[in-house]
Amino acid sequence: MKYLMKLMKEHRGDSILAPLFKMLEATFDLLVPLVVARIINVGIANGDQGFILRNCGLLVLMALIGLLCSFTAQFFASRAATGVSTKLRWQLFDHIQSLGFAEMDSVGTATLVTRMTSDINQVQNGVNLFLRLFLRSPFVVIGAAVMAFAISPKIALIFVIGIAVLTLIVVGIMRITSPQYRGIQNRLDEVTGSARDNLDGVRVIRAFGMEEREEGRFHAVNGALQAAQFKTGRIAALTNPLTYVTVNLCIILILQMGAKNVQGGVLLSGDVVALINYMNQILVELVKLANLIVTIAKAIASMKRVEQVLETEPKTKYPEKDAAVWESRKMAAAGQDPETLVEKAGKRREQTAEAVRFDRVSMVYAGAAGESLHDISFTALRGQTIGVIGGTGSGKSTLVQLIPRFYETSSGKIFLNGRPIEDWTKATLRRHIGIVMQKAQLFSGTIRSNLLWGNADASDDQLWRALELAQAAEFVKEKPLGLDEPVEQGGRNFSGGQRQRLTIARALVMEPDILILDDSSSALDYATDAALRRSLRTLPEGTTVFIVSQRTSSLRHADQILVLEDGQLAGKGKHDELMETCPVYREIHESQFRKGDEVHEQEEAFA
Repeated sequence: MKYLMKLMKEHRGDSILAPLFKMLEATFDLLVPLVVARIINVGIANGDQGFILRNCGLLVLMALIGLLCSFTAQFFASRAATGVSTKLRWQLFDHIQSLGFAEMDSVGTATLVTRMTSDINQVQNGVNLFLRLFLRSPFVVIGAAVMAFAISPKIALIFVIGIAVLTLIVVGIMRITSPQYRGIQNRLDEVTGSARDNLDGVRVIRAFGMEEREEGRFHAVNGALQAAQFKTGRIAALTNPLTYVTVNLCIILILQMGAKNVQGGVLLSGDVVALINYMNQILVELVKLANLIVTIAKAIASMKRVEQVLETEPKTKYPEKDAAVWESRKMAAAGQDPETLVEKAGKRREQTAEAVRFDRVSMVYAGAAGESLHDISFTALRGQTIGVIGGTGSGKSTLVQLIPRFYETSSGKIFLNGRPIEDWTKATLRRHIGIVMQKAQLFSGTIRSNLLWGNADASDDQLWRALELAQAAEFVKEKPLGLDEPVEQGGRNFSGGQRQRLTIARALVMEPDILILDDSSSALDYATDAALRRSLRTLPEGTTVFIVSQRTSSLRHADQILVLEDGQLAGKGKHDELMETCPVYREIHESQFRKGDEVHEQEEAFA
């Protein structure tokens, strides 16, 4: 709860004023039974209409003041609760942005969405009700008991017993239901995840006619959520009947003892009415308190789920300074000129022929039974085109995602421009490495806004240049608005091939030193794929390109091809070398083309 308390302190004024005004309202509520008792004991008993009207006017005035206090308290409570939830949501979103791929995989997208929406809404409701009722309800209950003692100490003992029994009921139900509410939120994660899977994969589900199967799966998780809610709801529903029975029994005892005292002249009839009103006030406030406790239990359970994400630390730690600055410090220690140290270190880095080097790298995903990559070693020089090929699940995407440090290695070292990748800041890596993922992802906006992700300061000429290189300029020019053509969420209004080319163009706008294409041309035909590969050869000298592909034709002219099998490097070299020395590569190639001269004719046609 430390995050919530810190945010509450930032809204200290609202958090103090809200309960204060509520307690002021409660004070007027406690005075109402006394005024009613005076009306009965004096006004009605003596037939004094003026006294009755004056006290009725006083009741109306007290009601108006109480209403004003209630509105004021609600204003401050709402402002505090909304401010806390807004900052908490921003804090959670900001922290999620700092998490790496490994943490995102472990937590899960569905639960992150639930925690940022439903859970924080529960926290907001809990804070709101807490500020309004947590002090008011105990204040009214204790105040009503004190007033009862002032009227009749003997009858007030009934209040003490009633309050004790009601407290046991409320606390007991809260202790039972509180952990169950956490379970309900976890069930809600499963429902959200199932719905998300169905919506993301709706085309695949319909293509294979699996609607009934998915409906059954959703019905199962939704039914489990319903069952958990029913179970908790049945227990929570006992609050009202148990409290009402207890209070009504107390009222019966008050009437019985009060009647005897009235007959004996110890109490007046108005005093008995005041005692009953105080008991009813206790009932109402304890019911409110019970509902408040249920809401707070939900809020606490939700806050713990939010804190679980906030306390998840990213495994990837980046240095504050990049490699050039680190080297400058070493050179400074040697007594060299401090004014040119960073510049010299930068030049040394740029002159390094080595772009990327893997030194016996292995990698294991969190929770995985075995290694996804094992003992991978290779060197990619500046300006080279590196192809990566292998069967499904061989570790191709894992390998290239290690270069920008999306995941951490389990063992071994990765070097970028001759320096360990751990020496580079996150900003430097993102600035020099452009990557296009397997799944083409576009964001709602326009073509221009999506391309500017690569370089916010890029000119229209740079954007069109990137589109031409990515073989996307032709269909963009055909759009009525050109670069300002709207893009729907996920790029739904574009075909798969168009989305892939736009994401490639977005990476090219960066003009990166290292370009990674992770099977990003799978939706392109052979001719477009070949044209794309030809255009990539025109990139500035020194640009290193990694191409992950299932097609040997896409990698035929690569300077070096890495062949992966079950996470291990089965071979590396050029196409002709691998055809002679690597059975895995040869098998992949022959599965795509027929043997003989026709293979070369097809490849040369698109090369």
